[in-house]
Formats: sequence, C-alpha cells, structure tokens
Amino acid sequence: MARAKITSVRGVKDILPEESPRWQRVEALARETFARYGYSEIRVPVFERTELFARSIGEETDIVNKEMYTFNDKGGESLTLRPEATASMCRAYVQHALYSQPGVAKLFCIGPMFRYERPQAGRLRQFHQIDAEAFGSLDPAVDAEVIVMLADFLSAAGLKDLSLQINNLGDAECRPAYARALQEFLRKETTNLGPEVQERVERNPLRFLDSKDPDHRAIIARAPTIDLHWNENCQKHLGAVCDRLKGAGIRFEVNPRLVRGLDYYCLTVFEVTSRNLGAQNAVCGGGRYDGLVEELGGPPTPAIGFAIGMERLLQLIGGEADESAAPASPLDAFLVPLGEKAAAEAFALAGELRKGGLRVDLAFGGGSMKSQMRRADRSGARYVLVLGEDEIAKGTVSLRDMRESRQEELPRAEALSKLLAGRR
Repeated sequence: MARAKITSVRGVKDILPEESPRWQRVEALARETFARYGYSEIRVPVFERTELFARSIGEETDIVNKEMYTFNDKGGESLTLRPEATASMCRAYVQHALYSQPGVAKLFCIGPMFRYERPQAGRLRQFHQIDAEAFGSLDPAVDAEVIVMLADFLSAAGLKDLSLQINNLGDAECRPAYARALQEFLRKETTNLGPEVQERVERNPLRFLDSKDPDHRAIIARAPTIDLHWNENCQKHLGAVCDRLKGAGIRFEVNPRLVRGLDYYCLTVFEVTSRNLGAQNAVCGGGRYDGLVEELGGPPTPAIGFAIGMERLLQLIGGEADESAAPASPLDAFLVPLGEKAAAEAFALAGELRKGGLRVDLAFGGGSMKSQMRRADRSGARYVLVLGEDEIAKGTVSLRDMRESRQEELPRAEALSKLLAGRR
C-alpha cells in the first residue's frame, strides 16, 4: 500500500529552480543599490526571544496577539519566528554595541519572516523581506536619503505606476493630544462595530487608521488628522524631508492619515503602493522609530528604515518583464559520454571545465546517443561535448554549438580553450 505523500504547509511556498534566478536578481540588485549608499548586510537569526517582539512591536498588536509563531523550546524558553526584521536588527545593534562606531550605522537584511495570516496573492505565512535601517541620526536628510535609496532600487527593478505617500506621526510632545482627540471621535463613531474594534480604539486609536475594512474607511475619512496637532519640531522635520525629496526629483504626496501598523513608529512614515496589486496594494513602507533602541536596552538612538515584501515585488516585476529580462542559460556546456570508458573521461573533463569557471553538467547512467542528446537539449546548455571511443583514441572531442546548430571535432585542449575563452 502506497504511503500518502506529504505536501507543504498551507501558506508557505517552494521557490523552484526555474523561479530562483528572479529572486537572485532582485537580491543582487538590492545589495548593489544599498552598497552605493554605504549600507552593509547583516544576517540576524530566524527566531528570537518572544519578549523582543512583544516589547518592540507592541503587546496589544494583532501581530503579537494573533499572528506570531511562538513556541517553547526544550528548555522552556518562549521563542518566536521573526515576524519582521527591524526588532532583530535593533537587538543586534544593541547587543554588539554598534552604536560605538562613528557616524550613521547603515544595515540591511534579506530573508524570510513568519506570520499566521490568511494566505492570499503576495502574502504568505512564510514571506520574504528586504529590510534597510539607518541608526544614529535625527537629521531629516537621513529620512530623505532612505526614501531616495528606496526609489532608486524600485526604479532599477523596473517598477512603474508607483505612488509614494509620506506623513509625520508626531513626537512624544504632540502625539498624545492627537491620540486623545482621535479616540474621542472614534468612541462615538464605532459604537456599532463590535467589542473588538472598541477595544482597539481604547488601546491604540491610531491603529484604527491602518484598517483596510471598507466600513472603517468611511469613518477614517471623517476622522481628525494629526497635522492639526503638529508642533514646530514636527512641522520643520517634515518640511525638511519634503524639500530634500523635491530636490532629488522624487514625486510624493503628504497624507496626514497615513499610519504604520506597529507601535514603534514616530515622526516620518512613508508607504509605496502600486495600482497593479488590487486591494492589498502596498509594496513597501517604513518610517522613524527613535525610541526603539532605548526600549531594547541601548542608548537613546534615532533610527529610520523600511521593509519591502519580495513576493509582492516579484509579482509586479513578473507583470512587467520583457524578453531582455529572461534568465540566461544555467549551463555553459553539457557532456555526452558514449560508453563506460568515455564516462570516466567525461567526468574528469567536466572537472577541468568547472575549475575554469564554467557551468557544466553531464549525462549519467548511459543510454543511447539519441536519448543523451535529448537530455543535452533540455539542459539549455550553449555547447554539447560528445566523447566516444573514437574521440578518446584521437584525443579529440566533438563540440556542438546548440545556438548555431554547428558541430566540429577539435583536439581536446583546443575545445577546452575555446570554451574558456567564450566564458571570459
């Protein structure tokens, strides 16, 4: 009796070999773009102490209460698969005293995150993010540079029809007054929306503004906005960011209703959306979190960053790809040995070619010339090298150019030199 096959867990996805080159191109583009701005890559653990996310994201958020993958390890410690990267990067910044280095610490991270959400297009339970953070400066020019870097990356990725919105969420001085005014308004407007909504209004009224529920959007459109409560510091900070963005030629809209779904944000926040993603249209977002490093045990440290969802990014790139973006053949050469002796010779020859930097595969398990050539054709390799008893006796190899449909018999050293020269 055949055993039942095991499939992947709902909400996670295999990235198959034919898809991987697209992911690699985007990751390489991020590394290249961020390096031009002085950012260095950091790789943080996939799981952390649960306390890290409870303290940073907010114990009353949906992420902490409903979406985190939390478990006790064999030692009884509560651990959580990271739902986002900013908290982990802040923890690493504090733990390794990166604040002792001069200047702004610029870091980025690429990898999987985990949230128990309803799977949908562009949103999975294991998803991937590109995350960039700048620590150590209150200068609004840093805010602007982060946004310009993001725009450079998205433009280099070929994305079009994007919209950038920015806002200022206030500081510790002016935001409490706005929160009270908003809470007073929402208490009256949400009486018929159920206890869960009312509880959210009492805990953190600003988070209601992040709701995508159509019934809530009508209320949000009438709600008071934070620009009515900005103090002089917040007005100046936003004005300076806007001036730098205009100077850099970045198009944007100031949206006083824009918020972010996590508790740690303050001052500048921003979001990039696409017209090509439907209702869940956010490509990426970010903002300042000037109190988070201190909350996690470090010195007072202003910081700003953003996160890009790679699944949504690739969804957009996929819709706009052209022939020039198609991946190159994964192989330079494919070896076809005819006979047992030829198989040993082909194995050694493949090793020589690989040492020369070529991408090479060969037919295993024998078979007829016709069947092996079918394998060679399916491999997508530019060149096929056929090695049989006659070629071994003469010290030659039959080299077939699959693109030009041309075949020639060459001394083995000459064939090797030709392939290596083509690689260079």
